Amino acid sequence: MDINDVRGLGSVFALIAFSGILWWAYGSSRKKRFDDDAHIPFHNNDDGMPLHDDNDRSK
Repeated sequence: MDINDVRGLGSVFALIAFSGILWWAYGSSRKKRFDDDAHIPFHNNDDGMPLHDDNDRSK
């Protein structure tokens, strides 16, 4: 086994890992959770005020 075999096995492992990440990220069972998480910045606090106030920026 030489270095080219190790590189080939590394490439195969990287492809399998990448495919697994894609399967996990785009799986239909996680769509609702990701949609809910995407709207977190637009939710309000309990007192009705937005979480972010543009007038309170430090300069």
